[in-house]
Amino acid sequence: MKVVLLAGGFGSRISEESVFKPKPMIEIGGMPILWHIMKEYAYYGHNEFIICAGYKQEYIKEWFAHYFLHHSDVTFDFRNGKNEMTVHHSLLENWQVTVVDTGYNTMTGGRIKRIQEYVQDEPFLMTYGDGVCDVDINKLIQFHKQQGKIATLTAVKQMQEKGVLDIGGDNAVKAFREKNVKDGTSINAGYMVLEPEIFNYLSDDTCVFEQTPLMKLVEEGELMSYVHTGFWQCMDNIREKAALEKLLANGTAPWKKWDRAIPNNPYNE
Repeated sequence: MKVVLLAGGFGSRISEESVFKPKPMIEIGGMPILWHIMKEYAYYGHNEFIICAGYKQEYIKEWFAHYFLHHSDVTFDFRNGKNEMTVHHSLLENWQVTVVDTGYNTMTGGRIKRIQEYVQDEPFLMTYGDGVCDVDINKLIQFHKQQGKIATLTAVKQMQEKGVLDIGGDNAVKAFREKNVKDGTSINAGYMVLEPEIFNYLSDDTCVFEQTPLMKLVEEGELMSYVHTGFWQCMDNIREKAALEKLLANGTAPWKKWDRAIPNNPYNE
């Protein structure tokens, strides 16, 4: 299956870095978080990517354009007035990456609509370009096929951030305990499987995928949730970025299932 990645938003909540580059290109462990997400999918054998770019889309294109050069041993020969380049060894993924300019102000549904010609009449995978997860992609696909619906999303529990109170009818606190994951609310973590019929639910550039299209699917009984009890974390701010960096530095990043080492970033130590 092809993998569609939403990477066109402004990332205003992490503006310290997104002012210079698209949010999905902000690095954790020396590589863009978008690259980490792609590595997750590639681990399960899904190597064809369609990136829905927008804000600073040229940054994404230039990064991939130089990716081969930056990850190869190269000899540059300027002798005899020539400029010859010989590639000796390269450390590259077996990927096909299509970067599509889906518009500067286009909403999520509009971005997905714009890449229809690249997906064509096939089921596809889709997620957001700012969160990592250790969900088993192939089990997710198997669940989706078993349900026979148009769309499946991965649901995770959002941790409750405050202590929990049990308050009686007289406003007296009957019990107090610290938060735990069971107190949280299930949220859409992305990591979706979508049938090509999803394009019938998308209109134009103003279409917000998480609103009318998903609500319509809910009304028609065509949206399923694959409950994931493992790791998921988005990167909305510098604090969350630092937390992901720490997991990588400690060698305990749950989403990193591949062998290739992540370079240390001394500026985050």
